[in-house]
Amino acid sequence: MTKTRGDFMNTYKKILALMLCGLLTLTLLAGCSPGGGAASSGSEAVVMIEDNDDVPLLNTPGISVLTPSADGIKVYKNTKVYMDASNISQGYVMVKYLGKNSKIKIQIKRSGSAVTYTYDINKRDAFEVFPFSEGNGSYTIKVFENISGTKYSQAFSKTMTVNLANQFLPFLYPNQYVDFTADSDVVKKAQELTTAAAVDLDKVEKIYDYVVGTFTYDREKAATVKSGYLPDTDYILLIKKGICFDYAAVMSAMLRSQNIPSKLVVGYTGNAYHAWINVYIKGEGWVDAMIYFDGTKWQIMDPTFASTAGKSEAIIKYISNPENYKAKYTY
Repeated sequence: MTKTRGDFMNTYKKILALMLCGLLTLTLLAGCSPGGGAASSGSEAVVMIEDNDDVPLLNTPGISVLTPSADGIKVYKNTKVYMDASNISQGYVMVKYLGKNSKIKIQIKRSGSAVTYTYDINKRDAFEVFPFSEGNGSYTIKVFENISGTKYSQAFSKTMTVNLANQFLPFLYPNQYVDFTADSDVVKKAQELTTAAAVDLDKVEKIYDYVVGTFTYDREKAATVKSGYLPDTDYILLIKKGICFDYAAVMSAMLRSQNIPSKLVVGYTGNAYHAWINVYIKGEGWVDAMIYFDGTKWQIMDPTFASTAGKSEAIIKYISNPENYKAKYTY
């Protein structure tokens, strides 16, 4: 069904005040050879790693879900870290922490990039999935154990060359930030929503309309969320309430489960730390910071702003301008 701009505006009439409150809240929140190989342990210099206090707040048949696996074909390890690099061509690496430290961080950096991706390792004796978000290249992966405060000691380091089987894979598989499996409720809901969709654009619109139409922005959570927060996509789907990080994670999981590459992007809208979604549409390419198409032109798909904008024409104009979105990290 083709939507007009009037339809789009009518989708947003109820909650302008909430949108404005959300913006204010955001501004205030500070939230080897096959079969084995050696890696440097890193009793090297102590490094300082600051927690990222910013958390992005703003507001079956047909299911094809890619599932990460640790196949044990290419591994790097020491006494504290086990890394499975068997499927780096698929756009991810799997890491398991074997030590006893309670606070572990992993950093991933592509050679030549100015961006270092820092994650918490939350599980013990279990693999976690980390994407190669910046495409082909040489990546250095380091694992650090906390000493005290922001002081960390390097426990592991490995540099490897990544050649992706295709550019979209890092944005189709699940990872820490966009977490789902074939059995996830978000995957089942995406299939339900898109059963009658003929093309990817229809799927995108149906998923977008559902989230925008049913989710509400959680102001209390925005005020209390802690550094290191990761969305539980099934739980957010259940309660239909969350911060912008939740909105973006749920929508990205739904889209990826439908074989639609999507990037969960974290960055800034003005001075507010925020999250949004870039989507790849066949025949169009990557469409940044949007999902909505009104039959004539693309509209920004910013799921939190859209659901909390109160249908304000000024806010719709704001979120329709890509210049207002400055990306920092892509997951």
